[in-house]
Amino acid sequence: MDRTTTDSAAPVGRRERKKAATRQAIADTALRLFLERGYDQVGVREIAEVADVSVSTLFNYFPQGKEALVFDEDAGHEAALVGAVTDRPPGLTIPEALRAHFTEYVTSPHTRDPRFAALQQLVRQTPALREYAHAMSLRHETALAHALAEQTGRPQDDLLCAAYARFTLETLAFAGSRPDPAAAVDQVCRLLDQGWTTSVAQPGVTQ
Repeated sequence: MDRTTTDSAAPVGRRERKKAATRQAIADTALRLFLERGYDQVGVREIAEVADVSVSTLFNYFPQGKEALVFDEDAGHEAALVGAVTDRPPGLTIPEALRAHFTEYVTSPHTRDPRFAALQQLVRQTPALREYAHAMSLRHETALAHALAEQTGRPQDDLLCAAYARFTLETLAFAGSRPDPAAAVDQVCRLLDQGWTTSVAQPGVTQ
C-alpha cells in the first residue's frame, strides 16, 4: 500500500465531509426559518447568523442566491433523473426506468416527512420560489431531453424527446397532488409509455 497516497487522500475526504455537513446545516437552518416565518420574512444575514457562518460563506455554498437554499438537492435530483435513463440495466426500456425512478422518489421516506408537504406549500405560495422552481424544471427538462435523444440516436433538439421530457416531469407534480402518489405515477407513466413506444422506440430495440 502506498502510504503517501493514503495519507494525502484522507484529509481531502475529511474536508469534503465537513463541507457537505456545513452546506446541509445552512440549508436545514434556512428551511426551518422559512417554514416558521415565511420565505419573505427571513433574510440571508439572519440565516447565516443562526447557522453560525458568515454571509460570504453562505454565498460560497449557495452562489445562486436565497432561492437556492430551498432547492438545495435539485442538482442531485437532475443527476439521478438523467442517470435513470443513461445507466438503466440492460433490457429495461426508458419508460420503465423512469417509472421506477419516479415511484422510488414518491415512496421515499423524505416525501413522508411533514416538512416536505410544508415545503411544497411554501413554494406554491411564494412567487419568487414558484419562478425559481419553474426555471429549475426547464433545466431538468433540457437535461432529460438530451439524455433521451442520446440514448435513441435522435438529434439533441428532437421535438419528440423534448415533449416526452416535459410531460414526464409533470408526473411528479401530478402525483404529489393525489392521495396515492405511487398509483398516480404508475397510471401517468403507462399513458406516456404508449406514446413513446408508438412514436420513438424502434421495434426490437430497447428504448
